[in-house]
Amino acid sequence: MKPIQVGLLGIGTVGAGTFKVLTRNQSEIRRRAGRDIQITMVADLDTARARAIVDDGVQVVADGRAIIANPDIDIVIELIGGYGIARTLVMEAIAAGKHVVTANKALLAVHGTEIFAAASAQGVMVGFEAAVAGGIPIIKALREGLTANRIEWIAGIINGTTNFILSEMRDKGLDFGVVLKEAQALGYAETDPSFDIEGVDAAHKATIMSAIAFGTPVQFDRAHVEGITQLQATDIRYAELLGYRIKLLGITKRRDDVGGIELRVHPTLVPAKRLIANVDGAMNAVMVQGDAVGTTLYYGKGAGAEPTASAVVADLVDITRLHTADPDHRVPHLAFQPGAMADTRILPIGEIVTAFYLRLQVADQTGVLARITTILADHDISIDAVLQRPGSTDAASAAGGKPTDLIILTHDTVEGRMRDALALMQALPTVLAPIVNLRKEELQ
Repeated sequence: MKPIQVGLLGIGTVGAGTFKVLTRNQSEIRRRAGRDIQITMVADLDTARARAIVDDGVQVVADGRAIIANPDIDIVIELIGGYGIARTLVMEAIAAGKHVVTANKALLAVHGTEIFAAASAQGVMVGFEAAVAGGIPIIKALREGLTANRIEWIAGIINGTTNFILSEMRDKGLDFGVVLKEAQALGYAETDPSFDIEGVDAAHKATIMSAIAFGTPVQFDRAHVEGITQLQATDIRYAELLGYRIKLLGITKRRDDVGGIELRVHPTLVPAKRLIANVDGAMNAVMVQGDAVGTTLYYGKGAGAEPTASAVVADLVDITRLHTADPDHRVPHLAFQPGAMADTRILPIGEIVTAFYLRLQVADQTGVLARITTILADHDISIDAVLQRPGSTDAASAAGGKPTDLIILTHDTVEGRMRDALALMQALPTVLAPIVNLRKEELQ
């Protein structure tokens, strides 16, 4: 049977890994796919570097459009990244009747609705397993393995850079800035780590998973996104004392009570006994709650040349198996049939429901705790636990008392209600510094 011919756009770290895995495991892949899958053409601006990576029989070009124009190319792999030329080439490949495989989570989170609609109209497939959590097959799990379930929520550690930083901050008691430099020196963080540490990368991935879980269009612009740049070692230490660990989580939840979906990324306290709380270093993990299966956990490497290549090649095999099938009977891009997508709204952050960790630096005076608990009670916010510790001596109290750290854990409440309460507490003369507030999830 004629081999499936693949054109590769961009042969950086993941592209080189894809070529290596496909070549090394060619026999196994042929046995699984039913025919050979060969990268026969590569486009990269650095043609000399590309030629040094691929075999002599592979055509190397500088212009990606040469791949799209080649009638022998069946599948185009896009590994350029970003929203610009990558989007243009993907759309042109689809228009030319080529199947597409991409690891570009940013592209799909922002333009996925347009891309999937174009692919459906052309009767071609877009594979994107590598776009979320690297080598963890979470997209296939959500689209196929859990298809019998009504998904209730997803919570994931889906950015290895931030997880490495938080793990080091906890283990070594160091502040964020110190650990970031360490992560950059070790290659876990980019020179410009903004997308990682500000939570944007995780939000791209959470947006894609949310769309698959709940059958909605991708809506990155409605996600609430917070990073880890403001986290302090002090709060990581206090969380440990209370039996929690802080992780940057991408969370999406079904909220039938208000007819909406929560979609958010932020630092989150998680009980230390949960498996996901013990995922350290640069590893990723995703928890999924389904009504039939209960809670499942998917763990593995979220980045790297070969882990990501594993997902890219898996998509190539899937497309090879299905490309001759009736397009109406293939697995839908976002799990639900295109005509059955829901318009369920993404909830603004003020309407989400979660518990909170609060750290207030207060003057050690009679009545301070009573005033704070009264404000919380007035806003119908129930307290779960309170911890009091000596505060920083460099924060002199204008009210004349010694500084004390007051740590409060609450039960679930509506975020808007908590924001109103925080504003009143912050205005108290006995509150000596900006209040630290972090969300808390039990994940059970």
